[in-house]
Amino acid sequence: MLNLIGTYECKADVKGRVMVPSPLKKQLQQIMSDGFVIKRAVFQPCLEMYPMKEWNDLMQKMGHLNRFNRKNNDFIRRFSAGVKIVELDATGRLLLSKDLLLFAGIQRDIVISSSINIVEIWDKEKYEQVINDSSNDFANLAEDVMGGLSDGADGIS
Repeated sequence: MLNLIGTYECKADVKGRVMVPSPLKKQLQQIMSDGFVIKRAVFQPCLEMYPMKEWNDLMQKMGHLNRFNRKNNDFIRRFSAGVKIVELDATGRLLLSKDLLLFAGIQRDIVISSSINIVEIWDKEKYEQVINDSSNDFANLAEDVMGGLSDGADGIS
């Protein structure tokens, strides 16, 4: 499984091109030729960039949903709204479409943040708001999400 690491501040030019930071590009080097999928995030005003293998794995799971169930069909439609296939150009830039930039509220200053096997692309100000707003109760969130997990018999995670 892909395990990306890092948070990077970048700038988007007037055409929506973003230079992918070198440390992230090095992590993506092995899979760069396969391309990526960029989509609107479900829970936050940001974009999510999936390596093609991760996207295909997710689509395989979603392919098992019954399309004759209205909720499933509505979910698939909304989940895939605005999905784009992208590749890095020869200079290592990523082109973000106008509709996706508008959705995420990205003007110029952005944050590219790893999220295990995908990359989130944020407007810098919105990213900082989300991180700062959630930091007040991050301890409770960590306990709720991770508190029941234990890797060994000793109870130490």
